[in-house]
Amino acid sequence: MSEHYFSHYSVLKKECLDFLTEGAPKGSRFVDLTFGAGGHSFGLLEMGFKVIATDQDPEAIANGQKKISDSPFGSKIDLIKSNFSAFPEIASKQFPGEEFQGILLDLGVSSHQFDKGERGFSFRVEAPLDMRMDPQNPNIKTAADLLNELSEEELADIFFYFGEERLARKIARRIVEERENKPIKSTLDLENIIFHCYPKTQRFKGINPSTRTFQALRIAVNEELKVLDVLPKLLKFLRPSGKLLVISFHSLEDRIVKRAFKELEKGEIPCKILTKKPITPSEKEILENLRSRSAKLRVIERL
Repeated sequence: MSEHYFSHYSVLKKECLDFLTEGAPKGSRFVDLTFGAGGHSFGLLEMGFKVIATDQDPEAIANGQKKISDSPFGSKIDLIKSNFSAFPEIASKQFPGEEFQGILLDLGVSSHQFDKGERGFSFRVEAPLDMRMDPQNPNIKTAADLLNELSEEELADIFFYFGEERLARKIARRIVEERENKPIKSTLDLENIIFHCYPKTQRFKGINPSTRTFQALRIAVNEELKVLDVLPKLLKFLRPSGKLLVISFHSLEDRIVKRAFKELEKGEIPCKILTKKPITPSEKEILENLRSRSAKLRVIERL
């Protein structure tokens, strides 16, 4: 098993487990739609509950299967390789008629994915610009594909709408100019382009200039905002008093979740938002895991 998975920090773990398990009958089954390193799932298993978990990352599945086989919980968890957007279909076919006590969705990229440089998520390490959550899926275009194929306008829109990058047009124009000389293939190729788009006085202030553009590309590659369309479909799989939890890591995702929950409250299935303001990590958690600092948890309960 990868050492990265051993050291993984599960964001807002206590808060998630508290919301999920409050009043839960013994033996209840929960759904963890983004298994990752399994922290939330194993937290539930250790409390005596059952879990169905999904993840689209083949490395997360392989490491998860090893972790499960080495644990006493093999009969209490089903780990399925899938994007969470397919869960309604999976549940209807494999668990027909079953209602769950809680469903958790963690929208972040795992520390393992960031730290494994060759996946192309980080500008700190030179690697191919891949960024696919499921790198084994040939039908998903890589970040390099998008950078070298899309028009200047399309790239600018991605950077602006998905990354809220104020220099989106300048960066897109420079990318198109550079790719006329040679294809943009590596993380450092892109990082260098972005760095020189920023004024000298802003290159070393605040977050790294590449942060927003890399985030935007990752969202575009994996269609992360599109798959959030699944949220309204998940509510019907909860039993009364069951809760749907969503952890997001940037303002764009959080706004979509907030709007989706408000629409659900007005819908046919009775439900109530339990987090008028999102739950954020404690100072202690942020000190232990700096990557938690932007996390926001929203919860809605089926009545």
